[in-house]
Amino acid sequence: MKFSTTKTDLQNALQKLSKIIPNRTTIPILGNVLITSESGSINMRATDLEQTLTLTTPASIEEEGSAVIPVEPLLNITNELPDSRITLSIDKNHNITLKSDTGEYVLKGMEQGEFPAPPEINKEKPVSLSSKLLKSIIKVASFAISRDELKPSLTGVLMQFEQKSLTVVSTDGHRLVRYKVNNFNSGGFSGNIIIPKKFLNLAQNLLGQTDSIEIQIGKNNITASFGSDTVCSRVIDEQYPDYESVIPKNNDKTLQANNQDLISAVKRVSIFSNRTTQQISIKIDKGKIEIGTEDPEKATKALEKLRAEYEGDPITIGYNALYLKELLSIMPSKKITIKLNTPISASVFYPGEKEKDTEITMLLMPIRLND
Repeated sequence: MKFSTTKTDLQNALQKLSKIIPNRTTIPILGNVLITSESGSINMRATDLEQTLTLTTPASIEEEGSAVIPVEPLLNITNELPDSRITLSIDKNHNITLKSDTGEYVLKGMEQGEFPAPPEINKEKPVSLSSKLLKSIIKVASFAISRDELKPSLTGVLMQFEQKSLTVVSTDGHRLVRYKVNNFNSGGFSGNIIIPKKFLNLAQNLLGQTDSIEIQIGKNNITASFGSDTVCSRVIDEQYPDYESVIPKNNDKTLQANNQDLISAVKRVSIFSNRTTQQISIKIDKGKIEIGTEDPEKATKALEKLRAEYEGDPITIGYNALYLKELLSIMPSKKITIKLNTPISASVFYPGEKEKDTEITMLLMPIRLND
């Protein structure tokens, strides 16, 4: 096998593929990429057995074939090379020779037969998403995904496809996001799947290549096609919790504020909060908000006041400042609406300005304030 390509094209492909290579594995072949040549391009495939990423890179093919090549040393040398043409040749003993304008480098490949087979892709009833919509879903839903491996269903994002709507949900037990798209064309597909966070991360790296993304959903996996590049992942085979029962319906206190002013105040005040608890308090009354914190261990305190619109009885509620900052920072609106009930019940956050056919609901559990 022998082909040549530009340093930039090879580098970009290897950088994307490196995202899927496991940091630690007892299976050495997973640190490699399978390269197969075709007319005018090369296909490159990497996998961690849960996710598979396949990329197509333009190339001049001198001798067709396929080879298994280690990603890390190939990426490292490509990063250091100047912009030029790169030629790779692989002999029958899996010796890999890389030639550039500056020199020649040799590394060892592996037997192709050891490389995992590609996943089977369901071609029935593909679902089409715009690149803009998928980008928005990833941004809004990712922050609430749980890292608790003991609750596998929460380590992914729930996607509920219906004939005319799509609902995306993520939660870690402290935070929850529900992103609903109305007037959505599911292409005839309906059903629920839980997608791992790593799939979303890989998909995010491929966004921008096409305006529309085609998704195929099978019994055990999901595949997204970004033009000629694809990412495939096993779905999480678990039952997702009944999230609807968690979202309060009777929060009778309504706060409306400028989101950027609120974020800025929370960031400044949280600097003086206890590093362990990250606790801040928010006191709300007619027309004003007081955001404060105090850390007796370091004898620090802070207090800021903001103007806001508020309907309801006065309330003082505590939050984890880190969670609150994350939630406010991804809210796609200049204004924010917060529905509250009691200091120990969940608060519900909505964008103050709604986008057409889109409903975003975020939930944050409060923390008990120190006396």
